[in-house]
Amino acid sequence: MGIVSPGFQGRPRSQEPALPPGQYPTEDFPVLSAGPTPRVSLDTWEFVIAAENGTEHRWSWQELMALPQETPMVDIHCVTHWSKLGTTWQGVSLDTLLDGVDTGAHFALAHSYGGYTTNLPLDDLRGGRAWVAHTFDGAPLAPEHGGPARLLVPHLYFWKSAKWVRGIRLKTMDEPGFWETAGYHDYGDPWREQRYQGD
Repeated sequence: MGIVSPGFQGRPRSQEPALPPGQYPTEDFPVLSAGPTPRVSLDTWEFVIAAENGTEHRWSWQELMALPQETPMVDIHCVTHWSKLGTTWQGVSLDTLLDGVDTGAHFALAHSYGGYTTNLPLDDLRGGRAWVAHTFDGAPLAPEHGGPARLLVPHLYFWKSAKWVRGIRLKTMDEPGFWETAGYHDYGDPWREQRYQGD
């Protein structure tokens, strides 16, 4: 007689998608900010990409909304250990915004209304992996979550998805942003638990 009977499969596997190490799923959308929430009028809002040679490319809110829109469904992961799975956004791909920008830069520094900054490799903003997002779950992005628009870079920890984004400065050398100068990891890959410098 066999030790395992025919058809025995063991415990059923969880239907939950895999989470990065150290993360737990949440149905909520926690609000974490480094400072007060800026209130930005759509009449004065603009997004600027500044190349390393000083050339600037600018979009008003109306011009941003006239660009091709995408609706990514992505998982997001916060360095404080929560993950929100299957979130739905709408926005403009950085591929669209960077198209026609003449640059030899390898790095980007995102700037926000309110003064927040965060650094990213330029390659991580390309290839359909990053957006300027203005809609969450079918509604305009709330100010506490970064509205009117935030950077969305879901494959990195969520502090890299700068709230209230106003532009990106392209750089030939990496320059740490707000949390990076305070000891957070320069890159922030949740699957490698790159939370802090040295991880």
